[in-house]
Amino acid sequence: MMESALTARDRVGVQDFVLLENFTSEAAFIENLRKRFKENLIYTYIGSVLVSVNPYKDLEIYTKNHMERYRGVNFYEVSPHIYAVADNSYRSMRTERKDQCILISGESGAGKTEASKKILQYYAFTCPASEQVQTIKDRLLQSNPVLEAFGNAKTLRNDNSSRFGKYMDIQFDFKGNCPKVSSINDRSDWKMVRKALTVIGFNENDVEELLNIIASVLHLGNVQYGGEEGNVCITSDTQIKYLARLLGVNGAVLTEALTHKKIIAKGEELMSPLNLEQASSARDALSKAVYGRTFTWLVNKINASLTYTDDSHKNYSVIGLLDIYGFEVFQHNRYIFVGLKVWMWEPVQYFNNKIICDLVEEKFKGIISILDEECLRPGDASDVTFLEKLEDTVGGHAHFVTHKLADAKTRKVMGRDEFRLLHYAGEVNYNVNGFLDKNNDLLFRNLKEVMCMSENKILNQCFDREELSDKKRPETASICVQTLFTSPVSTSGYGPAPFPILFPPSLHPFLTSFSLFFVCLCLPFQAATQFKASLAKLMEILMSKEPSYVRCIKPNDSKQAGRFDEVLIRHQVKYLGLMENLRVRRAGFAYRRRYEVFLQRYKSLCPDTWPNWQGKLADGVATLVKHLGYKPEEYKLGRSKIFIRFPKTLFATEEALETRKHSLATKLQAGWRGYSQKSKYQKLRTSAIAIQAWWRGILARRRAQRRRQAADTIRRFIKGFIYRYKERCPENEYFLDYVRYSFLMKLHRNLPKNVLDKSWPTPPAALSEASEHLRKLCMQNMVWSYCKKISPEWKHQMEQKMIASELFKDKKDNYPQSVPKLFVSTRLNGEDINPKYDRKGYKARPRQLLLTANSAVIIEETKLKQRIDYGALKGISVSSLSDGLFVLHVSSDDNKQKGDVVLQSDHVIETLTKIAICSDKINNININQGSITFTVGQGKEGIIDFTPGSELLVAKAKNGHLSVVSLLSLPHSQSDEVFLNGSQTELQMMATLTHILDTRTYVLLTSPILQSHDRRPRSA
Repeated sequence: MMESALTARDRVGVQDFVLLENFTSEAAFIENLRKRFKENLIYTYIGSVLVSVNPYKDLEIYTKNHMERYRGVNFYEVSPHIYAVADNSYRSMRTERKDQCILISGESGAGKTEASKKILQYYAFTCPASEQVQTIKDRLLQSNPVLEAFGNAKTLRNDNSSRFGKYMDIQFDFKGNCPKVSSINDRSDWKMVRKALTVIGFNENDVEELLNIIASVLHLGNVQYGGEEGNVCITSDTQIKYLARLLGVNGAVLTEALTHKKIIAKGEELMSPLNLEQASSARDALSKAVYGRTFTWLVNKINASLTYTDDSHKNYSVIGLLDIYGFEVFQHNRYIFVGLKVWMWEPVQYFNNKIICDLVEEKFKGIISILDEECLRPGDASDVTFLEKLEDTVGGHAHFVTHKLADAKTRKVMGRDEFRLLHYAGEVNYNVNGFLDKNNDLLFRNLKEVMCMSENKILNQCFDREELSDKKRPETASICVQTLFTSPVSTSGYGPAPFPILFPPSLHPFLTSFSLFFVCLCLPFQAATQFKASLAKLMEILMSKEPSYVRCIKPNDSKQAGRFDEVLIRHQVKYLGLMENLRVRRAGFAYRRRYEVFLQRYKSLCPDTWPNWQGKLADGVATLVKHLGYKPEEYKLGRSKIFIRFPKTLFATEEALETRKHSLATKLQAGWRGYSQKSKYQKLRTSAIAIQAWWRGILARRRAQRRRQAADTIRRFIKGFIYRYKERCPENEYFLDYVRYSFLMKLHRNLPKNVLDKSWPTPPAALSEASEHLRKLCMQNMVWSYCKKISPEWKHQMEQKMIASELFKDKKDNYPQSVPKLFVSTRLNGEDINPKYDRKGYKARPRQLLLTANSAVIIEETKLKQRIDYGALKGISVSSLSDGLFVLHVSSDDNKQKGDVVLQSDHVIETLTKIAICSDKINNININQGSITFTVGQGKEGIIDFTPGSELLVAKAKNGHLSVVSLLSLPHSQSDEVFLNGSQTELQMMATLTHILDTRTYVLLTSPILQSHDRRPRSA
């Protein structure tokens, strides 16, 4: 909205000049334009008048989104834009059922044509169209490049200036639909023109003939004359040949027509040669006539292609679009102020341009009438006589000055062949040289005859043979203008054709000044009169419509983006009458808004109207302005709007709103946060309930499914149990599979931990064989795993322990004490001396026992006392008690032996085990209870009696026997028991291995151990 930008007015200015505090200052006006131009804000309002500054660059403000933004929106609810003017006219046409018109004015290069294109683009996008209308829209789209290609020219101020004014009626049916609208393409290059001609309906022959005509005009400009006075000739035959071919005429006839004129006197035709000046004028007249009439033909062709044949809707409305330079001067002084006087509180002083208009066009006394009269009068008329007649006729006019009538100061800056008009926008000088010559720019009869004989179809239509029978003075320019303004072709099918002000290219050299009067004066005689009549007709049309205005301003002459030429813009502001327009607007009210809009924006400033007003809108606005402290002279209340006279009142209100916004924002934030959190909580609660219900449903369904599955499983299990002894069948397959699975899972959980663990789950009958295979595989796997883990030394130790276990376990009392003690390779450390008992007196003597590979050797210190070959060793005897005595039985046949040997060892278990291993007499060890009989020598025997006692005692008894008292076995400690059990377990494992492994495996395991004893002495 306009109000939303007021807080940034120091940077971007105001969107409506009416809100300028110093509205009478031209400097303030231009400074506001500068601020907005710097921020790329090229549109500003003066009330309902749109001021547009050409940015000379593309701005992203013409997209479809922008069109939608301005569609159907109140004029002041959005920022100023050309779309707002277009939409406001459209809505006014629909709601008020009255024709509208949009008048676009500004000097060349200010962007008038672009403004008209944007309006047409807006209507093309926002108005619905049928398929036929779409075709017409496409043709109208392509007509602009064609018209610009033929009707635009380079001027001092614009490289592509429109040399024709254009007015078009956009006709709508009663529903507001647009039968012909267009978005205009702004590039008129060659490919686009060719494409446009095709879309409009030109065939290849039409295009070829049209281009031939354009080329002929260019070649006519190259025709040069020579020769003496009265005998003019064309210097180059080449141009004539080109012209004859392009125009489709006879070259000789064309040459004669360009150098002679036909005179009819008393019914007789005479050919009169032309002088050099007359021949050049005839050549130029032909060029202008050919080009001008071709342009007229082109306009008629386009109008014919735009004919809309749907007659279903007879009622239609019109939005007129006028794009013409200088027209704003006439409209501003003849129409705008008249229409705005009803809003004035006080008279506004402004320059009424009617006095200038009367000076130019007054009948019999105006400058145009004097020019007509001077051209028609007989005698030697010239530009000088025309100027003298002006001095005689209008010399007393306050706004007319010549060199002769001026004061001394003015004469210094005026030529003798100039006159000056004092326009409201400034003083303009006009040079009369060439006025009469250009008005006498006539096309001779013989040139018309040549064109009528042309084989070019377009020229045949442009030059009608009926003109040859017309005896009146030829009217070259007037025919062109009249055709343009009174074309009978309707572009919509709903009514008469629109009146496009299309100045023919023959008038281009005269359309370079900014003055409407200059345009009129520079036209040929008939054209000036006709143009005045056409403007009167156009004014009649415009007066029947509600106007909207677009004032276009160009910021600089060099077309540079971002450059703001203050001098140039001040000049345009002056002659466009923008300051007068602003003063008229400010003579009434600077600001006006509908009650609902005003109340909606500022209701927060009054407690009675915030947050909502429940009563009438007028009462709410009255309450609001009373609370704001408006003075009676600052505002007025109408039927539906509030009117504020001074901008400062609005600014103060807007600043109060800005201050109020902070507290409102805090309240709104608090309210919103509370609402947001409450809404969030409600959503979370609802979501939680939904999730809980959903999850409970899932759990319930899962429980029900599990119950069903459980019931089915139990049912199948029971049925399988009943049929468990039958062959596998559907009734028992589940049960049998379950039994097998259960056994395998039980076996998996209860596998034996070692080779000594003999536990194994009882298998079902169907898995007995498989269970046995699995048990063997499991045991074999454990054996191999254990064997891989033990070292060779430990394996040798365990073999000895295993043999000791087989020999003495549960047979000799001191065996348990030997289990935790490791067997060593020697005990000859000086402390472990084994006593030997004599065979006769049983006297104990210290001896050492060495075990070799072939014999056992008994040594006393370093003396060899006895050698017992293993072959002579018959056996070994030991008691079952805890003593350490043992007897080595030798053969009586060996003369080297004196008898059996009685020895005692503290490590009897280890000693006997190693003797048994070395002598290979494992099976020859006898464990006796009570007594042992041994050979003393020479057939005599001795007896050793063993009895348990409290202490160890070895002595000769009275009966001659050797009496041995052994200690009773003591209970083991808990740690000894654990170690004993562990060691015993190891021995059991080794024994088990021996039985499990086959013979080859046993040999491999024991052979290295047995070999390790070869040739190595053993000591016990």
